[in-house]
Amino acid sequence: MALVFDLLGVFFFALSGSLLAARRGFDIVGSLLLGSLTGLGGGVVRDIVLGVTPTAFDDPVYLLPPLAAVVVVYFLHGPVRRFRRPILVFDAAGLGLFCTTGAVTALEHGMNPVAAALLGLTTGVGGGLLRDVVANRDPQLFDPGDLYALPAMLGAALITAFWAVGWRGVWLEAAVAALVFALRILSLRFHWHAPHAARTSHPARTEPAPPR
Repeated sequence: MALVFDLLGVFFFALSGSLLAARRGFDIVGSLLLGSLTGLGGGVVRDIVLGVTPTAFDDPVYLLPPLAAVVVVYFLHGPVRRFRRPILVFDAAGLGLFCTTGAVTALEHGMNPVAAALLGLTTGVGGGLLRDVVANRDPQLFDPGDLYALPAMLGAALITAFWAVGWRGVWLEAAVAALVFALRILSLRFHWHAPHAARTSHPARTEPAPPR
């Protein structure tokens, strides 16, 4: 069952990447690459840091969800775009799942709690960050009007804290993933956001060009 949810998370993350590729006018190869980067990127980065073969390359079944996402966007681009809200819901579910499984994987490989929490966060948000950077747009991770990293950070930190006191198990991980999911959905519903970098915020302005 865990594999099924994991593959669903990869699929919906990949779907967001393929949709962005379609909006940017990429060809179908670009759609596949951007979708794969979004769905698998966070886990690949985590596994490289852990020094193990990335799951996406060790088990070929993980390559099927990005391929399915490309096919869905190619044939159903219009209808899929109209269902943006459900995609955000599934994206939130993937975020909750990946930040918890990422932290657990790091802990199982002997990482200390702080490093494990950071790798859990990386697993949850890494794919979306890579997607936005490659597509040359402002990363959703840094959107001042949205909460994306904080729920994932909280979920990964909770997992490591529970492991530190000896609390482990599938149901506990599911509960933490559900909490991350709920926080993400509530932030979308009520437009929650983190404080700005400076107490007094100013509109962004273009910096003057340096003198020649």
